[in-house]
Amino acid sequence: MPTVVGIEFRSVTKVYHFDPAGYSDLLAGEYVVVDTAQGREVGKVVTLPKDVPPQELNEPLKPVVRRASAWDMLQKDQYQHQEAEALKQCKQKVLEQDIPMKVVRTEYNYDGGRLMIYYSAEKRVDFRNLVREFAKIFKTRIEMKQIGARDEAKLLDGVGRCGRRLCCSSWLREFYQISIKMAKTQDLPLNPSEISGVCGRLLCCLSYENEAYSDLKKALPKVGATVKTPKGTGVVQGVFALKERVEVRLEDETLAVFDAAELETDKKGGGRSCSTCGGCSLTRRLAGQSPASDAAGAG
Repeated sequence: MPTVVGIEFRSVTKVYHFDPAGYSDLLAGEYVVVDTAQGREVGKVVTLPKDVPPQELNEPLKPVVRRASAWDMLQKDQYQHQEAEALKQCKQKVLEQDIPMKVVRTEYNYDGGRLMIYYSAEKRVDFRNLVREFAKIFKTRIEMKQIGARDEAKLLDGVGRCGRRLCCSSWLREFYQISIKMAKTQDLPLNPSEISGVCGRLLCCLSYENEAYSDLKKALPKVGATVKTPKGTGVVQGVFALKERVEVRLEDETLAVFDAAELETDKKGGGRSCSTCGGCSLTRRLAGQSPASDAAGAG
């Protein structure tokens, strides 16, 4: 199996795999020089060399060139300190040329041979003249990279509606697909202002507990299902997944809350499922019986 080492180029960003080559003794926290698609760069070791199955690798591994020297790290630090001034100059040029784009961040590679300019724009923009201006000013290779709203929030950092630092800036290395269905599963208000982050997109934290809610709700009757309770038959009005409790409207129009284990579905069909509550097998689960007992009963 191929051996890989995990390298990051900026804090809390995607970890890339490289071939450690003759450096199998690398330690976490060490800096190394590697070849990338954009040229040579200094990265930090975050995962130690390990063997992985070939099918987990999407493309051929690039090798670790060498351990970073003191001079490499000095250059890296010097150019990082120049990024703030470069950002200021880039914003000024964009303003002068009245180009509909927002420069978010500038990043030099470790030896100043490349300046990456991150920008956001609502529409496609022609920045060819701007790139030529930047090349004259900074005297290095210029690369422009358009980013989305979430990437912009990650680069700019900030505080979320929870009062804590943004997840994407503090620990979340990659973005995952978030859908409105996750909010519905967790019974959250579907008001955009309530479930959107500072980036204007759905909150990343909607995915954190989604699996737990989904698993819990599989063993609970759905809203609208007819169930038998210790106080008589009723219709489910609400489900409290984390507490595994259900609110039921009884035949006398009163509302009562019951533990899920106290309920029985009032469905006919000898084990067939339905779109309302999941079928009679749900009744057995709520009563504490195992799926194996269902299979035994079917025989």
